[in-house]
Amino acid sequence: MRRRQFLRTGLLAGAAVPAAGLLGEVTSAEAALASRQLFPDPRRGLRGASSLALDLLARSEGLPIAASPAPTPPRRLPLADTFPDLPRHFVFEYYPWYGVAPWRHWTQWDRLPPDDVASNHYPRLGPYDSLSTAVLEQHARWIADSGVGAINLSWWGPGSYEDRATPRVMDVMGAHGIKVAFHLEPYADDRGRRFRDDCLYLVREYGHRRRFDAFLLLANADGKSGPVFKGFRCLLPREVTDCHGLRQPVPDFTADSTWREQIEGLRATLRTDFDHTTILADAPDFNRLPASGFDGCGVYDNFVMPVHYRPMAEAASRADLLFSFNVNPGFDSITPRRLERGACYTPPPFEPPVSPPFDWAMESERERAAAVAEERIRESLRQTLAVQTDPALGNLRRGFFLVYITSFNEWHEGHGFEPMQDAAQLTPDQRALGYHNPARGDYRLSLLAELLRPVLEPPAIEPGPRPFPLV
Repeated sequence: MRRRQFLRTGLLAGAAVPAAGLLGEVTSAEAALASRQLFPDPRRGLRGASSLALDLLARSEGLPIAASPAPTPPRRLPLADTFPDLPRHFVFEYYPWYGVAPWRHWTQWDRLPPDDVASNHYPRLGPYDSLSTAVLEQHARWIADSGVGAINLSWWGPGSYEDRATPRVMDVMGAHGIKVAFHLEPYADDRGRRFRDDCLYLVREYGHRRRFDAFLLLANADGKSGPVFKGFRCLLPREVTDCHGLRQPVPDFTADSTWREQIEGLRATLRTDFDHTTILADAPDFNRLPASGFDGCGVYDNFVMPVHYRPMAEAASRADLLFSFNVNPGFDSITPRRLERGACYTPPPFEPPVSPPFDWAMESERERAAAVAEERIRESLRQTLAVQTDPALGNLRRGFFLVYITSFNEWHEGHGFEPMQDAAQLTPDQRALGYHNPARGDYRLSLLAELLRPVLEPPAIEPGPRPFPLV
């Protein structure tokens, strides 16, 4: 798959948490879902499978999850009193990797823009250039209007396309009061062995040299602040078995001891500048996380269902680790149009699972899909707020609160909150390509704003939803 190895089945989809005995049973059927892109290919911007997905492939058995429903949080949360910078604790995953001359990312898996783009949803702005100031300005207005106060920038190493885009992104976002954090991607097989230097590069170039005008320094409840970094593909197995039964070494495997050395070195260097440095990995492995020196997990994969946020949060708390579970609309990924002979690939299912499957040619079915996505947004927000405001769990005890929103504009995987084109505005040629756009293309962002409003600043009267016009 394009970015995340999409493995899900029943309870297994909820959470692979081996340290807490929460790993669901892995069967040969799940292993067969391995895609042809197990490993990263930074030259093409392909990330390979996540830590969680590779861990599932590497294991053959485990214990079923005993999921417990999260209690309904209070209608008006006291978060704004605890965190004066509360909007900055809601962070959009953001991707500055799109280009138009030449095309970048819009052409993935044999797509031919401008009408035919690498997404199941046609963007309201069309296939855009991430370096366009006008595009960035519109993104910043949409993000600010939603109530979200920060973005987590997908970063692919010094000198990469995304790195070169960072100054302009920060200029525009900073001008709208939006802070920028960094998501370190699998940009090199030896990334784990240079993690300290790359994080210091980010702090130096985009923090100190800009006087921290747009660099996110996240404040805990005690007012102490520092940078927060999240990594993808951090805790990997040494090898995995592909669909042909062949054992393959994982090229970017990094030993736990190496991670610990890198992270301890980073903290030692930054100790004089910040109160703390928070470093999250994408795998909820509560044995390896502390052994590797990470502060906790920031789960990215949308096949981790919200009902499993609580058992995972409980497991993290027992291990004295932080946790962050995302708000998301599910998963509706594009698939390759051509496959190599013998490729290990099975199309990923729509997440959350539905029955019967959608008939995308029907307007009513596209609206049904939008309703399913809305329910996932509501439930994932409800569950992550519940576990992060529970005094019995670790985050609240430690004064930590952080919600990632997956994503603003990862168009390939179909979970973006960036407005898509209203269905009525698609051209005949675009309709013929089978896009999944519903009648109202801004429904996800509008709903998020509606849901965040009473959390960020409880109003005297509940307002209704508001649109996100292109102005």
